[in-house]
Amino acid sequence: MPYTTLEHQLKARGLTIVGRCEHLAECADSLQQSAILRDFTPQEADLLGDSMLLVRAQPGQLLIEEGEASDWMMLVLRGTVDVGKRKVGAGFEEKQAGDATRLAVLKEGAAVGEMSMLDGEPRYASCWALSEVEAAVLSRAAVGRLIQAHPAVGAKLLVKLTQLLAQRLRNTSNQLVKALQQARV
Repeated sequence: MPYTTLEHQLKARGLTIVGRCEHLAECADSLQQSAILRDFTPQEADLLGDSMLLVRAQPGQLLIEEGEASDWMMLVLRGTVDVGKRKVGAGFEEKQAGDATRLAVLKEGAAVGEMSMLDGEPRYASCWALSEVEAAVLSRAAVGRLIQAHPAVGAKLLVKLTQLLAQRLRNTSNQLVKALQQARV
């Protein structure tokens, strides 16, 4: 079977592609912990899962690289993911310990890479597996197919992604205000 561009990207990253993310509803913990999946019925979650690839990564493995161009996101189903941004002055080629600033540590149910999936811009940060990770990968093309085949599920997904991005923007704005207030003191 020929690989799609998405599958090539994931394999080039060294991720193990297990297959389709069928029976996403069986990940009951992820459904409850995920801001994206929380309001999906089991049937809706399974329809969404049918649009996603299931991948596995080993501890220390790079999942997403800052600056790369790609149009997919990951939903962490199992494991822990480290999110980091290159420090100012750290080049793209030389990767040394201490070159990245940790932005977050994410657990089951978290989404990563949704901004680039939606807008096609280069990745803002890098993500590494801190433990063995199992994730569902959703591409922009798969979202389009989901919207055509199951409009209610596609719309619900887009609303949840919009809410997630709005919450992240709100958190970032609050952090900026705090930093500006501290700078004035």
